[in-house]
Amino acid sequence: MTPQVQTVTGPIDPTELGVTLMHEHVLVLSVGLRAAYPETFPREEIVRSCVDQLTALRKLGVRTLVDHSPYDLGRDPELLAEVSEASGVQIVCCTGVWVAPQRYFHLRDPAKAAELFVGDLHHGISGTGIRAGIIKCATEVEGLTEPVERVLRACAMAHRQTGAPISTHTHAASHTGDVQQQIFAEEGVDLSRVIIGHCGDSADLDYLRRLLGRGSYLGMDRFGADVVVDDDQRMDIVADLCAEGYAERLLLSHDANCWNDRSSRAQLSRSRPNWHHRYILEHVVPGLRARGVNREQIDTMLVANPRRIFSAATPYAGAAREHDLPRRTIPIAGG
Repeated sequence: MTPQVQTVTGPIDPTELGVTLMHEHVLVLSVGLRAAYPETFPREEIVRSCVDQLTALRKLGVRTLVDHSPYDLGRDPELLAEVSEASGVQIVCCTGVWVAPQRYFHLRDPAKAAELFVGDLHHGISGTGIRAGIIKCATEVEGLTEPVERVLRACAMAHRQTGAPISTHTHAASHTGDVQQQIFAEEGVDLSRVIIGHCGDSADLDYLRRLLGRGSYLGMDRFGADVVVDDDQRMDIVADLCAEGYAERLLLSHDANCWNDRSSRAQLSRSRPNWHHRYILEHVVPGLRARGVNREQIDTMLVANPRRIFSAATPYAGAAREHDLPRRTIPIAGG
C-alpha cells in the first residue's frame, strides 16, 4: 500500500502532489517573539498576504508546497491550514529543528528527542491533530557541534520509526552534506530517502556528485535569493547535472517565504526582488529549457521526484537503537 502524504488539511495520495516546491516557507518567525510581543504578529494581515501570494502561485500550476519552518522558525499549523484552504495550495509542514538547537537538545539522548518528532508525525502538532509530513534538520558553518549531532541522530531515529522523509539545511561551502550523510548512514538510514538541502549554493560539482553517488536527492533550492551563487550559475549547474543523467535526484525550490518578521515584504522586494515562490515557474523553467533541459526532465524534478520521495515513506523494520552520546563531535573525512 502506498503511503499517504500528510498535509495540513489532511492526508493525500502521492499522485495528488502535482507540481511541488520541496523546500519553502510560509512563515519565518523569531522563536519566542510572538508569545512575548503579540503585536509583532498581525495575524489577519499575515493570513491575507499569505493567501494572496499562494493563490497567485496556484494559478501558475503549483499544487503543493513543503514548508520547512519547524517550531523554532515559527511553525503555526492552524494558520497553514487556513492559508491552504483559502489558496488551494496543499501544504506539508515539518517537524525537527533548525540551525541552532535549543538547550533542551544539548545533552539529551537522541532517542528521547526523537519522541517529540514522532509525536508530530504520528499524532499531530501541539494538540491540533495536524500532522507533520517531513523531518527538517540543519548543519551550518559551525559543523558537527554536539547539539547538532544529537539532533541529526534524533531525526534519523524518527525517520526510521515513521518513514517520513528527511530534508536538510546545509552550509554548502563547508560541505556539511557529507557530515549529514555520514551521521544518517551510521544510524541505518537509507540515503536515497534523504534530501540534502541548499546544494544549489555550491558550484563544486565534485561535492555534488559525491552526495549524489551516495544516493541522496539534492535540493537546488535557493533560486531567486541571489546569494552565494547567482541564478544563471545555478541554472548552469542544474543543466550540467541533468546532462549527466541526474535529473531523477534533483529538486527545484526557492527557500522563500510569504511572511518573515526580519523584514517587511516591501523591504524584501527591494533587496531581493526575485526571491518569491513564483520565480521558478516564471523564470527558471524557461532558463533551463534554453540550456537544453527538456520538458520531461523539468517534470521529473518538479513532479515525479517529490512523488517518489513521499511514496517511499515507509517505516523501517525493527526498532531504532537507543544510546547516549559522549560529549564530543565526530571528525568527518572530506571524501
